[in-house]
Amino acid sequence: MCRPGRGRILDTMSGATDTSSPPNQGFEATIKDFWVSRPRRPQHGRKIAGVAAGIGNRYGIDPVVVRVALVVATIFGGVGVFLYLLGWLLFPDERDEVSPVEALVGRGRSTTSAPLTVLLCVALIPSSGWVFGGGWFDGGGFIALALFATAGYLLHRSRGHLNRPVAPPAGTFAATHDTPTSATTTPGWDPLGAAPLAWDLPDPVPAPSPAPPSRPSRPARPPRRRSVFGPLAFWTALVVAVVGVNLGLNGVAWFTPEHVIGLALAVLGAGMVAGAFRGGGRGLVLLAVPLAVVGLALAALPFREFTGGMSNLDAAPRTAQEVLPSYSRTVGNVDLDLSALPATAEVSTVVSVGAGNGTVIVPDTADVRFTCESWAGEQDCLDERQSGMGLPPVSGENNGGDGPGGARIDLTVRAGTGNVEVRRG
Repeated sequence: MCRPGRGRILDTMSGATDTSSPPNQGFEATIKDFWVSRPRRPQHGRKIAGVAAGIGNRYGIDPVVVRVALVVATIFGGVGVFLYLLGWLLFPDERDEVSPVEALVGRGRSTTSAPLTVLLCVALIPSSGWVFGGGWFDGGGFIALALFATAGYLLHRSRGHLNRPVAPPAGTFAATHDTPTSATTTPGWDPLGAAPLAWDLPDPVPAPSPAPPSRPSRPARPPRRRSVFGPLAFWTALVVAVVGVNLGLNGVAWFTPEHVIGLALAVLGAGMVAGAFRGGGRGLVLLAVPLAVVGLALAALPFREFTGGMSNLDAAPRTAQEVLPSYSRTVGNVDLDLSALPATAEVSTVVSVGAGNGTVIVPDTADVRFTCESWAGEQDCLDERQSGMGLPPVSGENNGGDGPGGARIDLTVRAGTGNVEVRRG
């Protein structure tokens, strides 16, 4: 008679799905169990990388529900893109031993190539800015991220015992067996009437040949210990980059893209130096080289301000007191309408766009002093026009068709990549 628990153990060893009730685990145990049994991205049913399909298969829910939730989270705060990239990096493919990030630091094999993994890690940095640096809806990213974390925790608590994935074996080795290459045949007729086996005389046994002198065997090398410097440097550099990007997006002037990349490269360099003495860390080169290229490119571009978030900005102040000292966006368009200012107004403001267009509308009778600059794009500021790359700023004064008199406006409009325009309206 078998005990009840024995059959359950055999089912688990054979890869069968556990349908027993979920154990009562604490918070830390639930998080550890989620990581151990995290979803695997399937080959069939995926739309991009299989993140939503993997979550749906793992917890027995429709993947369409997961996709809709990610799209809604992308609209309200941009967290959907961030979570999808994170799932792509941390969830293994169903054919793989480990996830792309783990394969990048040498913990196993993954079908995701190392260059693609590095590209996804780099894309994770600006996507985090949508969540924490202000986006379509200020604060929406924090709320959506908290909701996703809570829903994932409760989902694993209630359904984590279902459909637990089984990792593919590290390798398959087929046992080989020696098979006879010849068979002894007996004649079907003996003309002397003797027993057939009597004619099969044994062959003479050859004299044993002297054994060649044996070489002294080398002692087996102990298995190489996996270094912690590579993974530690990778995750530290990623955290430094994410924190630096969000500080820069929230107004800390020192954390420019060049400085953030420099900090990440410093961490990776320290990891490679430590790994050179203790072993490991060679895979960090795959991340350090493209980051260095991006850092050099950003240092060459004249992005003087790279703050303000990633969205469009429309403003139409009606009094001088409502005009802000600056209007800036990291990525997006800035449209500033000053046409409603009174004739007695005196204002000074700066419009700055990292990647996008900056447009300012001034009153017909205003006296405008302007400076327009775009490293790559078109400059059209009160009939002063030029386009191209690396051109000097356009500066001048324009008093309108009525001559001096009216509102006095001092403008600086600049863009890293995009068009700048100042016109009357």
